Amino acid sequence: MTPTPEQLGIRAVQLGLISERELQIVWSDIGTKSVELEVFVNRLIGRELLTNYQVERLKGGHTTGFFFGDYKVLYLVGRGTFARVYRAISKKGEIVAVKVLRSKFSENPESCAQFQREGELGKALQHPNIISIKEVHSQGKTHFIIMEFLEGQSLRDFARLRGKLKLHEVVPIMRDVSAGLDFAFQRGMTHRDLKMSNVMISSSGTAKLADFGFAAVDTTADNSLDFDDVTIEAPNPRTLDYAALEKVTGVKKDDTRSDIFFAGCIFYHLIAGAPPLSETKDRLERLNPLRFQNIIPIQMAVPDVPLPLAMIVNKAMDLNVRKRYQTPAEMYRDVRILEKQMKDNPGKSFDLHTFEQNDRPVRSVMVVEKDNQLQEVFRDSLKKMGYRVLMISDPQRAMNRLYDDRSVADCVLVNAQNIGHDAVDMFNEIKQVDQKGKRLPAILLLAKNQGIWEDDAEGDAVREVVQMPISMKQLGRTIAGLLEE
Repeated sequence: MTPTPEQLGIRAVQLGLISERELQIVWSDIGTKSVELEVFVNRLIGRELLTNYQVERLKGGHTTGFFFGDYKVLYLVGRGTFARVYRAISKKGEIVAVKVLRSKFSENPESCAQFQREGELGKALQHPNIISIKEVHSQGKTHFIIMEFLEGQSLRDFARLRGKLKLHEVVPIMRDVSAGLDFAFQRGMTHRDLKMSNVMISSSGTAKLADFGFAAVDTTADNSLDFDDVTIEAPNPRTLDYAALEKVTGVKKDDTRSDIFFAGCIFYHLIAGAPPLSETKDRLERLNPLRFQNIIPIQMAVPDVPLPLAMIVNKAMDLNVRKRYQTPAEMYRDVRILEKQMKDNPGKSFDLHTFEQNDRPVRSVMVVEKDNQLQEVFRDSLKKMGYRVLMISDPQRAMNRLYDDRSVADCVLVNAQNIGHDAVDMFNEIKQVDQKGKRLPAILLLAKNQGIWEDDAEGDAVREVVQMPISMKQLGRTIAGLLEE
């Protein structure tokens, strides 16, 4: 039943949407309570006391959905597979986005736990090219995440309006996307659902990645499919493309090179004005290997594409994972070189030799360290030495990454100083991921007061226990020595 103006006003006050004083000011403004509902509503909206979204819920008799924690919902931004996103405002006037897990998933403890876990992990991804997560909440059956609200639009909508983008527009987006992926990769995270709609473009033109890790939340549907006598586990319809790519290329789940492939697909789309993969909602068609094998080369789709840009796209999308960029940092480096050449030599040809030199392999070091300040010290120092750095704070999570993909690191550095004896246990467990004829080098760093644990550590020719203090230069020589064994 549609409420009267008085009823709607009282309801708004009772729910805490407006104050009694604000309501009285509106009545005084109008001069009478004998007024049509729409006149009253328009005055509330005109004074910015209520939004259309709030008014419609009040008219519908709803008493919930106006607040999530300390944040008042202003309006619905979008609906996704597993969550709704709202624009909201804090008591201090800060505008945020609230991602709320949909009720059908709130009934599933596994989905709720995954949603919370991925939200907490995402809080560590504070980077200019990643939508930041501020808070993670669970209140009864309501689970929500407070995120940065970006004034802008998705890259999908941006591209729909622009069509085929100019080179000077594409390259900064490529730079931002690869920078965001690299920051996450160094902290042990992959995206798992990289696509145009999950890249946001701010009003200033900065590209930011959204929805890190959330593709795994939908665990309620049975998405196992038999294809070519092989069962493919697609935990979520959103990740079908990843599952198909992994089957074609033979890599395991959460391999950063899959994110790189789909980053290449985005760049292809921006340059060509159309996606490289045929678009279909049919699950079997999406899982068909021919969908990946029959991609039209970018040079054929866009004959006038600059060769360095084609080289970057082709390397990102190479179905041979060994020829693909091995980390987002490698892709970011080439994009920055391209960007610099465009800036320094506008309208001139590109120096291809610079890109060819960057095909040299870069060794990667996994660092297991809990302390945030020490993480930055290790990361900066090792990167200056020319290593890729994968930073993980939890030993068990680090081992899980190694079990999933032995090639994720060429050497492992475990600092026991803040981790404790679990670091020694991990150091000893590393031998479990050795492959025939290929052992994984490792270093265990022990603090001064942890020397007694040296006898517990199972060191050998490629696994060394190092007592602190040690300089970064000495540590670098130790790493280099183990890699040469």
